[in-house]
Amino acid sequence: MQNVTHAVMAQRHEHKDSRDNFPTPPWATRGLLEHIILPEHDSISRQSCLEPACGEGHMAKVLDEYFAEISCSDIYPYGYGDTANFLEKEYVPNSFDWVITNPPFKHAEEFIQKSLEICRVGVAILARTVFIESIGRYERIFKHTPPSKFAQFSERVPMVKGRLDRKASTATGYSWIIWEKSVSEAPRLMWIPPCRKVLEREHDYETPGKNHSKEISENSRDQLEIFAA
Repeated sequence: MQNVTHAVMAQRHEHKDSRDNFPTPPWATRGLLEHIILPEHDSISRQSCLEPACGEGHMAKVLDEYFAEISCSDIYPYGYGDTANFLEKEYVPNSFDWVITNPPFKHAEEFIQKSLEICRVGVAILARTVFIESIGRYERIFKHTPPSKFAQFSERVPMVKGRLDRKASTATGYSWIIWEKSVSEAPRLMWIPPCRKVLEREHDYETPGKNHSKEISENSRDQLEIFAA
């Protein structure tokens, strides 16, 4: 009988032309905001955020709970947000306060580099924990632009290709890698404590409708009007 090791179980192989669509459980995004970002950035309720790999909007919907203004897009037309190729689209430098996303793994480096160019405050990327191991990525990214925080989930974050599955399990570890432009200290290793039971919501597993991009824009405008009043 073949021995399936933890390392083999943790691998996630994707065909080069495959849609690398692994929706982020909403509680994992709330974990980033509640335990890592908000304690030191309590002004995000007056800031903007871009989610450039939004899929069906599972992460963007949560970001809209916290930020004043949300923009979201994806290269594929999932019916949520705009359809745009983030890596090819031209953005004005410093056009968003934050860029927060779960990028396709094969393009994660490019997403990081471009996100750092267009954010004013910071970038947060959800990635497999092994993402920081590569010598190549060290030379291309971490050596010259090290993150300010590395936030490891203490519990597993199950992701399934093409759908959000409440009952899924995984052998893969995930973490948030965060860059903050105002921070110059050495990177901090942090842990996101067990938080799924507290941060999970029943409505998280409802499929966002095709009109949610409009709803996000309207919600963001309403919040901005409140702050401006």
